[in-house]
Amino acid sequence: MTPTELDVLSINTIRTLSIDAVEKAKSGHPGLPMGTAPMAYVLWTKFLKHNPKNPHWINRDRFVLSAGHGSMLLYSLLHLTGYDLPLEELKKFRQLGSKTPGHPEYGLTPGVETTTGPLGQGFATGVGMAIAERYLATRYNRPDFPIVNHYTYAIVSDGDLMEGISSESASLAGHLQLGKLIYLYDDNHISIEGGTDLAFSENVVERFNAYGWHTDRINDGTDINAIEEAVRKAQAQDRPSLIAVRTHIGYGSPNKQDKASAHGSPLGEDEIKLTKRAYGWPEDKSFYIPDEALNHFREAIPNGQKTESSWNELFSSYQEHYPELAMELTQALRHELPQDIFAQLPVFNANDLVETRAASGKVINAIAPHFPNLIGGSADLAPSNNTNIKDGGDFSKENPGGRNLHFGVREHAMGAALNGMSLHGGLRVYGGTFLIFTDYMKPAIRLSSLMHQPVIYILTHDSIGLGEDGPTHQPIEQLAALRAMPNILVIRPADANETKEAWQIALNTTDKPIALALTRQKVKTLPAEKATGLRQGGYVLAENASQPELIIIATGSEVGIAYEAYETLSQQDIPVRVVSLPCGELFLAQSKEYQESVLPSNVTKRIAVEAASSFGWDRFVGPSGKIIAMTSFGASGKINDLMEHFGFTAQHIVEEAHKLFKN
Repeated sequence: MTPTELDVLSINTIRTLSIDAVEKAKSGHPGLPMGTAPMAYVLWTKFLKHNPKNPHWINRDRFVLSAGHGSMLLYSLLHLTGYDLPLEELKKFRQLGSKTPGHPEYGLTPGVETTTGPLGQGFATGVGMAIAERYLATRYNRPDFPIVNHYTYAIVSDGDLMEGISSESASLAGHLQLGKLIYLYDDNHISIEGGTDLAFSENVVERFNAYGWHTDRINDGTDINAIEEAVRKAQAQDRPSLIAVRTHIGYGSPNKQDKASAHGSPLGEDEIKLTKRAYGWPEDKSFYIPDEALNHFREAIPNGQKTESSWNELFSSYQEHYPELAMELTQALRHELPQDIFAQLPVFNANDLVETRAASGKVINAIAPHFPNLIGGSADLAPSNNTNIKDGGDFSKENPGGRNLHFGVREHAMGAALNGMSLHGGLRVYGGTFLIFTDYMKPAIRLSSLMHQPVIYILTHDSIGLGEDGPTHQPIEQLAALRAMPNILVIRPADANETKEAWQIALNTTDKPIALALTRQKVKTLPAEKATGLRQGGYVLAENASQPELIIIATGSEVGIAYEAYETLSQQDIPVRVVSLPCGELFLAQSKEYQESVLPSNVTKRIAVEAASSFGWDRFVGPSGKIIAMTSFGASGKINDLMEHFGFTAQHIVEEAHKLFKN
């Protein structure tokens, strides 16, 4: 069956809107929208279950444009199908303050499911969305009540598939047999530098077969019937699907089709005229949308409203039959915590020796029975990260209701999948690894921050205190790097009680990720009544005078050492204060009055102690202060030997304090 005139008209509407917006902006990527318009058209008009008037409807299909540089494809579709994205916004493509930025941004443009652009991230985020759908469907669906039942679709590119994160996440998705995950691969053979054969000659289809995916190949990217048939076949699978579609970048451009120049540069006015002529399009009209095409696309509005209305009726009946489950899901979607969730938290007594990673695990297991939407795991380090939920079961293809996720040694894919699960809604998610390995998943953490997703990162083995594993595993610059990132809370608790407080802050935070930096080694538990000060980011732990002359500031395991130094200095009649500063972001968000009450500006003799990079500590100690920190990589050895070697002892702090008083 050949495409109808309306099909062709609609597809060319997507193409011309895209090239006109790129031309007006004088920057952008016209080639991908021109080549992928047919597959996007099929997906959005024949398959995608969505309501343009309610982009947040929970049972919608998710669509991810992983190749985010082709953003005008998505913006064109959103405008045409009736989302709150006026044509004027398309005309402001890539301009400051518009809803059509260069790459799609979640939370800015209605209908954008996730921020994409860093290649591979969208691919892996979609895997997380599919995991969330499967878990929630298992927990909440009942016979005759498929409350959670939708697909995750994506358009992915050669660049996505070259990035290592796509290999990690594709392997995981195949292992889990995520059957409601369907990706269309824009196989256009072109990269920025030229043909993809410069650096990419693998058999992609066979690669995905090896991952356990269902695969299909379409040799003509304009064959919308073949695309439709392939998607229907994919929907019938019990494993994820990759449909490789042979497309032509810059399709229809007489001089730029199949050329690298079509990737990231405007076609130019003359070439646009020639291209529109090839499409049979008015050459002198920009942003032209034929009424027939617009009416066709806008059918998405009544169709979507009808579909959601039917679901609402189903959910109303579900509420009558399963009121507790319905309330639980509704609360989770609103980020509301279950009542009395913190009532059964563990008690940690002063002077107990407890690893903060172990304290974290105890908190998780105290909360988990009362919070079934808390789900998480580790990148093959659960016994070390203490992330397992006891009796929670392992999430797998056989047990999709399991709460313990096994990401394997795939930190980057884990971070992106957590983003996808969080974006999906209905879950609070966490993932664990060693702090040093945040370097492997930093791009995903960055997107958590950019998208305001409250993903909880459990980062253990947080200093040279891990000992014999040596400098390859001892984080130095990682804390500073995370703290430099906007919109993230980095919390390094001093003991078990601060860890308990940190978890309460994390679960009450809904607009940013939280990184918990936790110890492998045991640390002494400090008085419990003081730990609540963590809610302000920093607080006075101890002082021997109302007007101190010296302030010792520390985080994490070094707070205990600072406290020991305080006791020695107190015996020497030196007016001293110890400040625990587990979260600089929270502290700096407090009033100036509170900050002054903790770190009075007239006390210039200050010592900061942290077994990590000194970068960033100047803001707290000032020009007259001293920073005891790492200025090199660590070493392999016993923890006590390492701490003494690198100067993290009470004696060294006391010595440095006396030097300050001599100056």
